[in-house]
Amino acid sequence: MIIIMDTHATESEVESVQREINRIGFRPFMNPGVERKVIAVLGELDVRKADLVDQFKSMDGVARVELISDLWKLASRSYHPEPSVVQVRDVKIGADEVVVAAGPCSVESERQTVELAHAVKAAGAKMLRGGAFKPRTSPYSFQGLGEEGLRILAKAREETGLPIVTEVMDTHEVDLVCKYADVLQIGARNMQNYALLKKVGATKHPVVLKRGLGSKVRDLLMSAEYIISEGNQNVILCERGITTFEDSTRNTTDINAIPVLKQWTHLPVMLDPSHATGHWQFVGSIARAAVAAGVDGILLEVHGDPSHAMSDGPQSLKPENFTALMRQLSKVAAAVERTIQI
Repeated sequence: MIIIMDTHATESEVESVQREINRIGFRPFMNPGVERKVIAVLGELDVRKADLVDQFKSMDGVARVELISDLWKLASRSYHPEPSVVQVRDVKIGADEVVVAAGPCSVESERQTVELAHAVKAAGAKMLRGGAFKPRTSPYSFQGLGEEGLRILAKAREETGLPIVTEVMDTHEVDLVCKYADVLQIGARNMQNYALLKKVGATKHPVVLKRGLGSKVRDLLMSAEYIISEGNQNVILCERGITTFEDSTRNTTDINAIPVLKQWTHLPVMLDPSHATGHWQFVGSIARAAVAAGVDGILLEVHGDPSHAMSDGPQSLKPENFTALMRQLSKVAAAVERTIQI
């Protein structure tokens, strides 16, 4: 349930409600993003809901009490009616501008990464994506450069000013990745790695949470709830294609998920058309469709020589194709009353 405090409620009245929540064995969770204070009551309910509603409604400073039917209490629009904006340095995700993060699938060398960072920034990208740790289907495939890759990403940020988005795969790597990265990415294979979700939830780092290959939208939101309930509200959801019977592309892009998520949750939504399609020829079409459908951001893979990329070359755009796509995306964004600055 959520407790909506009166606009004129005093700090003492708010604290009194929080103490009562703790006293009866629940956990209060404050929503800092609305005009009036809203307190979520978290915990397993083993008492009659009606009794709790009546109990809190009678307290000083309480305007009303509402039950939330959604399982994702803190990610729900019921708890936080206004869209959330996640700040990454000077970049705002969830505001008017559709933010594009671009870069190589894998960090291969300093020269490759820094050159690509300059190229994507010149074309209009606002963040740099790149993998230092790579979860691969085959154990014999390139697994990433690890901490050296993180150092290279930091060097690229130093030269370009682009915030870094990079994947963290293991609870033991979270602190290390936090030293270098601006945004922690949870990949599709780890969407339901609850220990990892809790660990990144204990940080204040923004998190891009990718939808699992066989997961429903509801599953994605419940994974987000794990992160938020640990205290980290800087969560960005990412659709990246799901596994279906269709095999003409690497995955099936669930464009439907974008408006559904925008209605069900206040969290910003991104889409990764590179992984969704697996073929660079289709990336542009899906990226344009995503902007038209209302995404807050796009993740794109860009490589100077895709045929020799150490991972995911077939889905990577060349810098010149990325530049052309950015011009197209800017026009689509304007048509739906958003912006992409190039």
